[in-house]
Amino acid sequence: MYNILIIGGGAAGYFTAVNLKEAAPELSVAILERSDKPLAKVLISGGGRCNVTHGIFDPKELIDHYPRGRKELLGPFHRFMTGDTMEWFENRGVALKIEEDGRVFPVSDNSESIANCLTEAAANCGVEVLLRHGVKRIEPIDEGFLVSTNQGDLRCLNLVVASGSSPKMWKQLAHLGHTIVSPVPSLFTFNISDPIIADLAGVSTLGRVQVLDDRDKVLMEDQGPILITHWGLSGPAVLKLSAWGARLLFDLDYRFKIRVSWVDCSTEECMEVLNHQRLESPKKQLSNTPLFDLPKRLWTRLVHQLKEGDATIWAHARKEQLTQLASLLTACPLEVGGKSTFKEEFVTAGGVALGEIDFRRYESKLIPGLYMAGEVLDIDAITGGFNFQNAWTGGYIIAQALSGQA
Repeated sequence: MYNILIIGGGAAGYFTAVNLKEAAPELSVAILERSDKPLAKVLISGGGRCNVTHGIFDPKELIDHYPRGRKELLGPFHRFMTGDTMEWFENRGVALKIEEDGRVFPVSDNSESIANCLTEAAANCGVEVLLRHGVKRIEPIDEGFLVSTNQGDLRCLNLVVASGSSPKMWKQLAHLGHTIVSPVPSLFTFNISDPIIADLAGVSTLGRVQVLDDRDKVLMEDQGPILITHWGLSGPAVLKLSAWGARLLFDLDYRFKIRVSWVDCSTEECMEVLNHQRLESPKKQLSNTPLFDLPKRLWTRLVHQLKEGDATIWAHARKEQLTQLASLLTACPLEVGGKSTFKEEFVTAGGVALGEIDFRRYESKLIPGLYMAGEVLDIDAITGGFNFQNAWTGGYIIAQALSGQA
């Protein structure tokens, strides 16, 4: 019999366990991890650097980066925020840095700094870590819970589920009476096969992406950096659309039309620049004079779409050519034919319905003594360290509740 069992040896599970044992050393706490490698997602996140959190220090601003969970996280973020996370790791010897885009990484640029910090803290405060313990069944009993694993049965007074996006665990929680919002992928790149962007992998620019319906009506849009990849389009503008539109794009079977503005201006403003360039550089070739700080490879490819565009000099550029070029620059039509996972940052939209959780304690409203944190809940965020912050906050508040500090 344990005081607390924690299902899941990831970020939320370890953070719950360490904070709990540090606040209440007398409690017996064990983490159940089904694999033999805990904190696997921590180790691979951020390209192996671990994007710990994000440098936003106002809860009202921070919640705007969560497509699902925005309202529910406001109160918890007032109790444990990004600054608290940074202080927690720095107090344990992990120096952190805020990069220009706001993402927070260990100064070492090595995710092992974060993983080692958590595993060492767990060992130092007496957290028991039971590896290769896959949970088969959860059953409420008179005093607490019976947790059946492939290594035998365990009992606990309180149970924390921090299993991440786990269909098996969602099935268990549904059996206990919880509503599971059907999971769909979030944070993915757009697969596009089109000559306009073929062989331009690595090219990036600042622009806007619009998702269109069959009648070319704008369903949603976002702006920011756009990155051309071997498979199509990625970058913050695309990833934000994939997160905010996770269910819409799932319903479209990831086959839809988009319109891309490769430049940060309107079509009319673009035409003004093009006409001005015709007067300023009449003898130069269109293909050799990229404008709008656009990468030359992309500019050349767009000019190549014009009839006789490659050899045309600005003085001979016809009105219809400049009109077509302005349209390609600001409203380039492309067809999306699927999705690809964004690096290792796989995130799922869906999970335990948020109305069934008391976010003052992250405790189930249906089953007293059952707590949940992290991606097992229907909470997800855009890329940038926000999903980890959700895990840290949930783990900390559960630890406060179970140690009697809340």
